[in-house]
Amino acid sequence: MAYVNANNNNKGQRTNEMIRVREVRLIDDEGNQLGIVPTVDALRMAKDKDLDLVEVSPNANPPVCKILDFGKYRFEQEKKLRESKKNQKVLKLKEIRMQPKIGSGDLDTKAKHVQEFLNEGDKVKITVRFRGRELAHTELGFDVLNEVLKRLTSAYNIDKPAKMDGKMMSITISPKAAK
Repeated sequence: MAYVNANNNNKGQRTNEMIRVREVRLIDDEGNQLGIVPTVDALRMAKDKDLDLVEVSPNANPPVCKILDFGKYRFEQEKKLRESKKNQKVLKLKEIRMQPKIGSGDLDTKAKHVQEFLNEGDKVKITVRFRGRELAHTELGFDVLNEVLKRLTSAYNIDKPAKMDGKMMSITISPKAAK
């Protein structure tokens, strides 16, 4: 028995007696359009088929209602939502920090880490931190950032170019989308 009680929580979707308009544009359980029908007749037709009257497009004039099994309909909607969430990729922002006086071997290691993050599909913020008198030579920071970018093997996009932010200089890059 599919008939849903009007008191159930339907997550904002009106069903059965909750539909309080005079007439609706009705679609039956096979998908056939029955035209504009008084709401009481649509409710009676849904009860006769032991199904629910569900408002699928409340903003239309008159509202569009469908005769269907509301439990099954809600399950299908949630299933579609789960599928769309599964296909979404959440971008993470990873950060690599270094100093302007970094050695060549350490720079290789940091560049390798940046490359791994890009390969995983994450955005990377590369930060050069200045201490004390190093602030007088910010051009060294630009050199370090350019050197890291030179050592990357895969394609990338520069989201935010290199700029000073307090005692730090940073650049944000993301992987180029594969076509």
